[in-house]
Amino acid sequence: MTLPIYQVDAFTSHLFQGNPAAVVPLESWLSKQEMLHIAAENNLAETAFFVKSGVDFDLKWFTPAVEIDLCGHATVASAKVIYDFLGYEESEIRFQSNSGLLTVRKDGSKFILNFPANAPVASTIPEGLLQHLGLTQAVEVLKGRTNDYVVVLGSQADVAAVSPDFRALKSVDARGVIVTAPGDEVDFVSRFFGPAVGVDEDPVTGSAHTVLVPYWAKKLNKTELFARQISQRGGELWLQSLGDRVEIAGEAVVYLKGEIFLS
Repeated sequence: MTLPIYQVDAFTSHLFQGNPAAVVPLESWLSKQEMLHIAAENNLAETAFFVKSGVDFDLKWFTPAVEIDLCGHATVASAKVIYDFLGYEESEIRFQSNSGLLTVRKDGSKFILNFPANAPVASTIPEGLLQHLGLTQAVEVLKGRTNDYVVVLGSQADVAAVSPDFRALKSVDARGVIVTAPGDEVDFVSRFFGPAVGVDEDPVTGSAHTVLVPYWAKKLNKTELFARQISQRGGELWLQSLGDRVEIAGEAVVYLKGEIFLS
């Protein structure tokens, strides 16, 4: 059996930047173990699988280690494949997922995700969290429903300088840790660390912005935001707070089209 596979750099307009995701369109679901094997073989932060279901698409995401409930960049990548390679012509794609209904619409070169908002709340600081990040203090520490800690720092330079001990950080009971601060030329910047789910540093994390948008919209008293994730590859996100939902927009570039051979 052969399966099509695409690799897409999401949240960027330039090849070799943004966050690479693999996308595997399916006619029917493989077993969870088969999808985990494919994701591990791809060895990217996420591999997305989808199946057409009536007018909607059922969508799943896997890191090299686990299935996850929400992923922004691999959803952008899936939309890019559906529009550019599968002949889809509707104005909006409806994805059914473990996080409920997610929609994507295309606006010029941008793909606009509509995801549930995940406003973080003040949290106690888990033992070792700051130490494992190489920090001695933070402006605030919060936590979102996605089980991500949000560590707020004073400046973009502080975020850029964070140097985690990934092996130690893996011991923190969380999906991931978001480090964020006001940006120098953008509204805010961030980085995302997820060693517990097999991703030491994610280049650009759409799901993290379901947490960051409500926080920064309130902090900056504005509903439209522009952000950068300042990983080594980097990425840009156009954002809007809609109350209980957020819009996350970004561009995407196709890197690879191929086939998977399953014996």
